[in-house]
Amino acid sequence: MAGRQEHWDDVYGARSEDALTWFEATPAVSLDLVREYLQPGAPFIDIGAGASRLVDALLDEGFGPLTVLDLSAAALSVSRQRLGPRADDVAWIEADITTWQPERDYAVWHDRAVFHFLTRAEDRAGYASALAQALRPGGTAIIATFADDGPEMCSGLPVVRYAPEELAQELDRLLPGRFEMLDARRHMHVTPKGNKQSFQYSVCRKTDR
Repeated sequence: MAGRQEHWDDVYGARSEDALTWFEATPAVSLDLVREYLQPGAPFIDIGAGASRLVDALLDEGFGPLTVLDLSAAALSVSRQRLGPRADDVAWIEADITTWQPERDYAVWHDRAVFHFLTRAEDRAGYASALAQALRPGGTAIIATFADDGPEMCSGLPVVRYAPEELAQELDRLLPGRFEMLDARRHMHVTPKGNKQSFQYSVCRKTDR
């Protein structure tokens, strides 16, 4: 974990939040999907949230309880400082998702661009274990990755690109019969410098097994 944590602490320490390639002033696609699947009062977790402003938007709309998880203390610090007193309304977890042991369950799991960094099979297995433990039966996972025509590298690291059907196959390999695909959509993200990055968003439901 230490190497990964140091890498991301360095990334978030080197540039301002709004200069990072994945920055979104308004995380529109994520917000639309969360609105669709998260019921008021139901618990939500944002995996690898970094300094994402999704939590701000969800607080604005009265959702909660909200949890934000990232392995970078520097990233979490950016969000907490930005939110000010409202940060007390969020549960903050500094952890590596590939080894994390959840202490509660959640109705909706959101991940924008963590899973595609997991290039090792054992890390994907660790992620899947955390997902299976954390998401309640009938809960929804929203997982966004670089699409099959997206970038091959990000922040100096290799990634695994997925078409929606390929992500569904990988989840079924890791967690056989535990999830059913509900929706998938493509999104063209434009970076602060104007570059285009192709993403896919997949939505799946945990079965009652």
